[in-house]
Amino acid sequence: MTSSRWLGAGLVLPVTALLLLFFLAPTLLMGLMSLRNYTAGSGIGADWTLGNYFSVLSDGFYIEIMLRTLFLGLVVTLATLVLGFPLALFILRARPAVQTVTILLVIFPLLCNIVVRSFGWMVLLSPNGVVNETLESLGLISGPLDLMYNLLGVVIGLTQIYLPFMVLLLVPALQNIPADVEAAALGLKASRGRAFFTIIVPLALPGIITGSILVFVLSISALVTPRMLGGPTYKVMATQIYDEFMTNLNWPAGAALAFILTAITLGLIWGANRLAARYTKGLQA
Repeated sequence: MTSSRWLGAGLVLPVTALLLLFFLAPTLLMGLMSLRNYTAGSGIGADWTLGNYFSVLSDGFYIEIMLRTLFLGLVVTLATLVLGFPLALFILRARPAVQTVTILLVIFPLLCNIVVRSFGWMVLLSPNGVVNETLESLGLISGPLDLMYNLLGVVIGLTQIYLPFMVLLLVPALQNIPADVEAAALGLKASRGRAFFTIIVPLALPGIITGSILVFVLSISALVTPRMLGGPTYKVMATQIYDEFMTNLNWPAGAALAFILTAITLGLIWGANRLAARYTKGLQA
């Protein structure tokens, strides 16, 4: 028994040390940085202050960026859910060979770097890109559409990038639904649409919540795709944090923004987990 305890401690201690070194320590340093004062032209001061948080939360410029970021995350989450749910159902109900091929096609984009995929969307969506030139050659449009440097371009890019995460989380949730439940509903003369919305969707809600949390968190913290497809004028919290650190050299403001984004993320995860727990408890009752 003593040897197993020593073995367990020998496994836990290195992991704990790595966690403290590479996660908690940088987070603590970032938190301390967010409490420092900053003066333009002089740099970071030695005084402690909450002014960085107050200035961010009271400035309309930053509030607009926060709302834009949350709206972007919501749109991307809904888009991946609408596209991913039918795809997950198709994978679940397809033949084994088709399932394997489809899952490989879903996973394959994850093997490609986000920068490469974002650049590929720039080639497709630019004013002289493949999409606009194709539509113009078909006579469907008279001039190029604004598909980049706005919300639409960022949503398209992020939806394609994070769709696999939604699908891969929905498939096991749908697998846990007994097949005879839907068959029983159809046997009782329920339409397929009614069986889908009253049986399949509610029973798959834990997977929907988990996938939505993951996609939403990834979307509101994305940096590369919003910068490439949104351009320098379309700012979200991640790009603004980068600009505060690297362009404005206002590290305290950037750290405060990073902690506000973290607080928003943790709050949303907590709320979604509470919702999932309440729903699971209701099913068990």
